[in-house]
Amino acid sequence: MSPVDATTVAYEAHVSPTFLLDLSLLAMLVACAFAMVTQRRLFAVAMLSGVYSFVSALFFVLMDAVDVAFTEAAVGAGVSTVLVLSGMALASRREAPVSKQRKILPLLVVAIVGAALIYASFDLPALGDPNSPANSYVGMAYIDVSPTDITVPNIVTGVLASYRGYDTMGEVLVVFTAGLACLMLLGAGSIRGGRRVSDQAPPTPLIEAQHTFEQEMKARADHPEAGEERT
Repeated sequence: MSPVDATTVAYEAHVSPTFLLDLSLLAMLVACAFAMVTQRRLFAVAMLSGVYSFVSALFFVLMDAVDVAFTEAAVGAGVSTVLVLSGMALASRREAPVSKQRKILPLLVVAIVGAALIYASFDLPALGDPNSPANSYVGMAYIDVSPTDITVPNIVTGVLASYRGYDTMGEVLVVFTAGLACLMLLGAGSIRGGRRVSDQAPPTPLIEAQHTFEQEMKARADHPEAGEERT
């Protein structure tokens, strides 16, 4: 066995803690996705979506993309969850039932697209491969010229703020416009928090019927009809 083969075997036999942590986070993402699909309570779905975004942010931290992880945690797990919870004030607490026949087509679409994405991922370079196109030319060029061109210690921040400044500004405008659209759709009442805690809960049909019956009995007691005696 050559030294290169021995090194490869030793690397494959050793499982790094980062790899185990990646598998754990991936299992959590899959569990959150299945829970959101099977859950019918909208509040639980909103909370699970926030957990999903937070776990995705942890994934980015493991890949040393701290800037992207911060954005995902702030926008995905923070702002998006708040907007979804605000929208729940305008909707029912539970999802409307859907027939099984209408679930077949979305399931087929998701299965086909997922299989195509998994098949396409086989041609992607390994994570951190120095011979990949991004690391062999573009990445090395940014690493070499960023300290002298921008004088920013963090290369990722320099790329987002300088080399891709117009693209970053466009993304900020898109997020800002989406936030304004959500506020317009939710309305002023939901912006203030909707119904206050001190307000009475909206009456249900059973409570309304009971209240009507009590009013009728009280009216009969105050004004008895002919032939009836006041008790």
